[in-house]
Amino acid sequence: QVQLLESGGGSAQAGGSLRLTCGVSGRSDSPYCLAWFRQAPGKARGGVATISSVDGLTYYFPGLKDRFTISQDNTNVYLQIDSLKFDDTATYTCAARSARHCATFAPSVYPYWGQGTQVTVSS
Repeated sequence: QVQLLESGGGSAQAGGSLRLTCGVSGRSDSPYCLAWFRQAPGKARGGVATISSVDGLTYYFPGLKDRFTISQDNTNVYLQIDSLKFDDTATYTCAARSARHCATFAPSVYPYWGQGTQVTVSS
């Protein structure tokens, strides 16, 4: 059973940076897609970025590649957010699925989810 635990959220000023961490445990040696999603108040959950555990190939939701960077090491997945905007205020959640190709941002295909971490951007 894959378990995910996010950390690193909090309050930050517009224009600043934050680095979110998702600790990943319990996964097998199979290929995994690891993803970050976010959900702002009153809005649907949307994808931010995905990364393949096999080759590190990354995908970004359209319009987000310039300020978001997803990366990984053996036990964590990271999301670096630069040039924070007020619209980045949301709950950020990491997710995982056993797959080799990671281009999809459909939440329904990810069976494993963390609890989420809140990011609040202020002036």
